[in-house]
Amino acid sequence: MAHTHTLIVGPHTSIAKGYLAALKDACAIGASTFQFFTRNPRGGAARALDPEEIAAFSKGLAAHHFGPLLAHAPYTMNMASKTEKTRAFAAETFADDLKRMAQLPCTLYNFHPGSHTGQGAAVGIDEIVDILNGAMTHEQTTTVLLETMSGKGTEIGRSFEELAEIIARVEVPEHMGVCLDTCHVYSAGYDIVHDLDGVLKHFDDVVGLDRLKAVHLNDSKTEFGSHKDRHEKLGAGSIGWDAVGRIVTHPALKGLPFFLETPQSNYTGYRSEIERLRQFAAES
Repeated sequence: MAHTHTLIVGPHTSIAKGYLAALKDACAIGASTFQFFTRNPRGGAARALDPEEIAAFSKGLAAHHFGPLLAHAPYTMNMASKTEKTRAFAAETFADDLKRMAQLPCTLYNFHPGSHTGQGAAVGIDEIVDILNGAMTHEQTTTVLLETMSGKGTEIGRSFEELAEIIARVEVPEHMGVCLDTCHVYSAGYDIVHDLDGVLKHFDDVVGLDRLKAVHLNDSKTEFGSHKDRHEKLGAGSIGWDAVGRIVTHPALKGLPFFLETPQSNYTGYRSEIERLRQFAAES
């Protein structure tokens, strides 16, 4: 399958056993990309990079015509926290991850903007912008993606306007983008089931579709506008297969990589979802 295939889709996978093992797992289920955590999702030290392994990994990606990969920051990286220790960890982790990304065959790095933990969204956004501006440079090759959030608790990123404000204040905006999570935006009150065109137009008006670099493709266990982050298997939640099909075949999203974060007990579930998604693409 050529890199110009209609649908670039793959699962969230582990690199605990190494990048080559992750590539093998992705190939086994028919994926053409995958997402991985840069380190333990709950925090901690990052896995050491082996130059020989990374060289072989890069060669394998090319041989199997993989699309763009997506690196994901740990969930514990909260740049917007009112706690200084938490913000310091976030700043250190982010700076270290940017250095690691420069050595990997991956140029997309996604993170949750964070939770303001009671100090207010305006202050939280100030904290996020400070950390981004303290580590990002014009010379970097990594595009940093803000993830759209469901709006639970004190989360920042529940609206396109909040994401746009962060991007506008970053000193290297050419290296900023967005990862749209279907479960999160639906839970946040953007009706991608009945008004996908309208949601994407609103995103374009506020943020710009040129900023959209990746999609987390998940169904939702909860109803529209619930402001809860509960992923479901594709077709088994309140979004449903019909809407999923419209999403992966929408002209405005053509060429973007789609990453599955659905709750699966094993890779067989991902394989079934990928096969169904490719049917949508083939029929469009």
